[in-house]
Amino acid sequence: MTMAGVTAAGAIAINSISTHPLHAEDNAAMPQATPPVNAKTGRLNQSVCKWCFSSMKLDELATEVAGLGMAGIDLLDPAEFETVKKHGLVCTMVTSHPLTDGLCDPKYHDMALTKLNESIEATAKEGWRNVICFSGNGRGIDRQSGMDNCVEALRKIVPVAEKAGVVLNMELLNSKVDHADYMCDNSIWGVELVKRVGSDHFKLLYDIYHMQIMEGDIIRTIQNNHAYYGHYHTAGNPGRHELDDTQELFYPAIAKAVAETGFDGFLAHEFIPTRDPMAGLTDAVRQCIV
Repeated sequence: MTMAGVTAAGAIAINSISTHPLHAEDNAAMPQATPPVNAKTGRLNQSVCKWCFSSMKLDELATEVAGLGMAGIDLLDPAEFETVKKHGLVCTMVTSHPLTDGLCDPKYHDMALTKLNESIEATAKEGWRNVICFSGNGRGIDRQSGMDNCVEALRKIVPVAEKAGVVLNMELLNSKVDHADYMCDNSIWGVELVKRVGSDHFKLLYDIYHMQIMEGDIIRTIQNNHAYYGHYHTAGNPGRHELDDTQELFYPAIAKAVAETGFDGFLAHEFIPTRDPMAGLTDAVRQCIV
């Protein structure tokens, strides 16, 4: 056989090996490259809470967040706005008054309303949407009086938010594990407060972790009450950690339920990492792309 024949025969033999069914299975079994995560490919606008990633500088976190296609970062004060803006991000929820000293107690009204006014002004200046507020702790105030006090304060500040095009979001928090004595600790109380205030510029921040502890039935509650929710927070439970198989909440189904309500606000990740923070955030974003 000529050298050309040997070469041709070798090529046929190699081709036969590579196309043999057994070798095709081997190729199929080889690990495939994981596609990049881009939150923009889903229906939900995703963000992340800064405080959970305190080991990272805000500029570093913003770089990672932008790379994942997320919309912005939650719970910033105005002094931090420029850092996120240079990465093409927004602050998806602006801070205001202290969590424990809130609107259910009249002695904190002046302080809370002053801080809310400042936050509304700063948020409106950027053309952004959300400012957080809190019921605060009851400190012996009964729940009906606490609601009356919240309504009184909110009817003073909500017209300011309406004029500015800003939405105030009162966070639902658990009083069982993390925030003892916090008054706005369940959807029934919170939804009734929103109804009494009667403005599209006052809604609830539905924190899925906190409400899993207090009431469960997450998807049905979202489906029934989504008109009263202006913002969402995620985290696993128990532990408030990554959205993984050590936790009891299944976020792909929850994210789908939120998206199917037509929600156009922000879903912000608020878990405390137990491993590589960016690996956990990347996985959380992936699960909520629906």
